[in-house]
Amino acid sequence: MKLLKSALSLALLASLGFAADYVIKFSHVVSPNTPKGKAADYFAKRVEELSHGKIKVKVYPNAQLGKDKVILKKLKFNTVQMAAPTFSKFTGLVPQLGLFDLPFLLKNEQHLHKVLDGEVGEKLKDMVTKKGYVALAYWDNGFKQLTDNKRPLIKPEDCKGLKFRVMSSKVLIEQFKALGAIPVVLPFSEVYSALQQGVVDGQENTISNIYTKKFYEVQRYMTMTNHGYLGYLVVMSKKFWNRLPNDMKKVILQAMKEATEKERVWAKELNNDQLNKIKEYAQKTGKLEIDYLTPQQRLLWEKKLRSIYPKFYDTIGKDLIQAAIKEGEE
Repeated sequence: MKLLKSALSLALLASLGFAADYVIKFSHVVSPNTPKGKAADYFAKRVEELSHGKIKVKVYPNAQLGKDKVILKKLKFNTVQMAAPTFSKFTGLVPQLGLFDLPFLLKNEQHLHKVLDGEVGEKLKDMVTKKGYVALAYWDNGFKQLTDNKRPLIKPEDCKGLKFRVMSSKVLIEQFKALGAIPVVLPFSEVYSALQQGVVDGQENTISNIYTKKFYEVQRYMTMTNHGYLGYLVVMSKKFWNRLPNDMKKVILQAMKEATEKERVWAKELNNDQLNKIKEYAQKTGKLEIDYLTPQQRLLWEKKLRSIYPKFYDTIGKDLIQAAIKEGEE
């Protein structure tokens, strides 16, 4: 009832011609019905409610204002005020964010959120903020799984000789080299056709990407490895942030805290729902085999792939890597 009255009072103020003191353009590149899209809309609603209409948030989905790389430049000039790019968009500025590309760094979702919400996550946000943005929160996409067309990937050696599509990431290139596989850097937009035509044998991605881009329809095997993580970093223009009075900054932070909690729930629900749909496809058609690693099998993958960590002590930071691992042991 309170939320309804608040929404009605905001609508009344708008109809009477009262303009907001501050306007935020929030850009993202996905559709409104995704966890990120829903969280952006929820954030916008809560900011307007908590600020009593003093801050208006306009959300622009589906890259309406440009792709993330373009938006990051616009944030510097305050022509756009907020965005939620993937971590990979920041690694050129803050290579330490490559931490989340490290395979088998994180045991599970609980470990992940301890790292993101703890000292390691704060250090990474501070690094981004020093580069001219205000890093506000981490939003989930999900854990990555492996798919391929040649054979079930149960042991690390099963990857030997296979060609895997990777993002442009030194960590991911080394990951597949350590498995004896051949990493092939390709844009995300080309992955489906590359799998279909046999340009590459397999790829790694979150369930949401595997499902929405229909990779499972052109792959024979999927192994639930949860070996890496893809996430989003919500950032704000530093110029805009510095203009805000302290009480409005508190509004932004409170609304972001609430939106982050919602986004993580929505991301988990979507991941589970889409995995069930992939399972239904596998059962119905018999064209896809889904394998799960036992704890003992997972240990073999961990041992093999954690061997690449020392190669990134200089760029990501040995202390940061060890601190992230320690979070999972406590």
